[in-house]
Amino acid sequence: MPPRGAASDSPALAKVVARQRAEIVDLQRVAALLPVLERAKGAVMVQEGCSAQEAYELLLDRSAEAGRTLVEECWLTLGAIRPVRRRRGRRRQRPETDTAGSVFDSAQYLVPAEPSPCPAPTGAPRDTAPLLGRLGLSLANVRDRHELARCLLEHLSDGVEAGAVLIYLASGDTVRLAGHAGIDGVDAVRWQRLAVAGDGTAVRDPWPAREPLWSEGPEPHEAFLVPEDTVRRWPSRAWLPVDMGGETEEIVAVLRGTDRPFTVAERELLVAAVQLCAGRLTTLDSEVSRRKPSVDSVQQIFDVLPGSVILLSPLSSADGVVEDFRIEAAAPESVDVAGRTGRQLVGLRVLECYPTFAGTEMWKGYLDVLATGRPFAGEPFTYEEVVAGIPRHSSFSLRVARLGEHLVVSWVRHDITARQEQRLATLQRLGNLGWADWNLISDTITWSPHVFTIFDRDRSLGPLRLEELPECVLPEDLPGLTVAAQRLLSDGTAIDQPFRITTRAGVRHLRIVAEAITDADGTPLEVHGFFQDLSGQRDAELALLSSERAVSAQRGLLQAERRMAARLQQALLPLPTGPVMLAGLWTNAFYHPAERGISVGGDWYSAIELPDGDALFVIGDVMGHGINAVATMAQLRFTAKGMIITGSSLTDALTRLNALLMHLHSPGDRHTTATMVVARYRPADRTLTWAQAGHLPPLLVRDGEARIVERPAGILLGATTTPVFEEATLRLEEDDQLLLFTDGLIEHPGQDLTAGLSALATTAAAVLDTSRPDSLTTLHMSLAHADHPDDVCALHISLPRTP
Repeated sequence: MPPRGAASDSPALAKVVARQRAEIVDLQRVAALLPVLERAKGAVMVQEGCSAQEAYELLLDRSAEAGRTLVEECWLTLGAIRPVRRRRGRRRQRPETDTAGSVFDSAQYLVPAEPSPCPAPTGAPRDTAPLLGRLGLSLANVRDRHELARCLLEHLSDGVEAGAVLIYLASGDTVRLAGHAGIDGVDAVRWQRLAVAGDGTAVRDPWPAREPLWSEGPEPHEAFLVPEDTVRRWPSRAWLPVDMGGETEEIVAVLRGTDRPFTVAERELLVAAVQLCAGRLTTLDSEVSRRKPSVDSVQQIFDVLPGSVILLSPLSSADGVVEDFRIEAAAPESVDVAGRTGRQLVGLRVLECYPTFAGTEMWKGYLDVLATGRPFAGEPFTYEEVVAGIPRHSSFSLRVARLGEHLVVSWVRHDITARQEQRLATLQRLGNLGWADWNLISDTITWSPHVFTIFDRDRSLGPLRLEELPECVLPEDLPGLTVAAQRLLSDGTAIDQPFRITTRAGVRHLRIVAEAITDADGTPLEVHGFFQDLSGQRDAELALLSSERAVSAQRGLLQAERRMAARLQQALLPLPTGPVMLAGLWTNAFYHPAERGISVGGDWYSAIELPDGDALFVIGDVMGHGINAVATMAQLRFTAKGMIITGSSLTDALTRLNALLMHLHSPGDRHTTATMVVARYRPADRTLTWAQAGHLPPLLVRDGEARIVERPAGILLGATTTPVFEEATLRLEEDDQLLLFTDGLIEHPGQDLTAGLSALATTAAAVLDTSRPDSLTTLHMSLAHADHPDDVCALHISLPRTP
């Protein structure tokens, strides 16, 4: 079983992993949401004959009624996915456990796919819904009508044998070619303008009922006067109007080289595909005037969008030159370099929020979109901003589109995603854990890379199947794991189960923490959790246990205690030999034992440089003297360093050390307590972050004056099982001197701590000097009293002046 300190901390660690994973997924979806929403709105506009605002509100209502997110509802509207049908009265039966391995049959837990509620119509093209879904996804990258025509041709060539796609803009009695695919430049000139077919006396509307026209057969009904060889080259043709807001403004022509008529299924597919393009066509440049958007309606849409999106209006000088843009609407997650977000940006100017943006390629893109109406999607670029006086470079991808006389600008900040992924990977590595997911509908198992490391499994083999797990587990641990798996997969109950596995490197102690996502009937649909390798902690437990037994065997033997203390002196707490530089700080240590013959007691210190370049300073005082105090001091000293090096925060380290101290005594023994100060110095910003557990505060000497630093909250270790610790931050300046010390330096009989601290401040201001390594000894001699000897430990830290 894992130690209680680790058990209490691991769920919090798992929550951090899950939260960061969710943040990464959200950031990766930001760029795709806006175009998907626009396409879904276009489809609803065509289907329901409503405005864009009404289509948006209808999508919101549908998603709320069905309990889905807005993104899911958009994809359902576009035909890319189908809703998961809930099963009623079909609770899965608990698996039989007659044999040890029967519970590990994954087929018992997989959710069977439900049949379609109605058969597909006869003659319908296969995979119609996925085809429309792929088409809808491809529309996100379409920039003009030529690309739209190529996109349609690519997806319809197999489904309806389309040979060419032409997109026209209707104007009076003629239509003008705006985009084409499947014909060359010469043919494009011939198909450039088409007059409406008629009797020559009056121009008629080819779509009096706004219905598609199908030109096929020996005497086809033609909507327009087409080129002479059309019937021979393209025997069957479809003329499909695109209805936007009640007016037929654009026409999609699908030409086929085959003379067979369009089937009913093919006609339905073509109409659906053109309807799917309606939303995208509204965002492309057109000679037909568009209704000026309402800023309030745009802001309402932005309020529910994730990511960074803003609406800009140009600000021109007297001679008509665009000098700046004003922000008219902004999504909640939009942020500028000053930290203003969402609606706080409304009314501000772009160059006010991003001063160095003028004259860049992105700025030129703004002006080009405003002038031509062609959407702009720039390559990732680097923007420099200054935060707290420190230059920072961030990578962005920018998309710009014109909306009436406004610009819609969306962007994605890439370095945030990369940083989150790096933090997640580091967290898993330092915590020696990895996440795992299992979708019981699609039978898809996903492992993070570190799980393969934990199981010592080749990644090319993929994640371990449920049926394979018993082969790795030690036989004596299999019954407990079987019961836990049954609770998780049958009842949906969360589990926290330790077990052991055999690997090429030997036996490993693992822990699985997992929960199930269930449907309305309580049937598990997904399983999420993590595996943690506790082998190192188990080894530490054995090492601590062995040390305790060795110390207990020597208890009561004073001579053996002194010899052991003398040996431990250099191994556990080497006496300082002089000042050293750690992370740019001048550091000197002082230690004076209270008893002769035993040079190590309950007072201790630690000063090391961490792998990331930071410096760690720890000073503590364990109650009592002798071997017991030495053993406790050693455990606290090395455990504290180990936890900080492996990624624990200062307060987490104190909490775990408190749990360790609470479990170091037997049920009948007296509690052992200890005080401690732990501090971490970051040279990049000269910041010292520190926390304390019932210890005296540090002393700061600055500009010749000494003062006691105010302590954050913290109770001594071993006093309670539910301690509360807080951190404080101190920014060091050049020539600052900081003194960490134990109570033996100032405590005297009959004198309270306030007087002792005052005397220390007065003496330290006059005595402490980085140029004199013996100043700590002088300070101790000035304050020492012969009638009250006690262990004294002190750390003298100073930030040298830059040459």
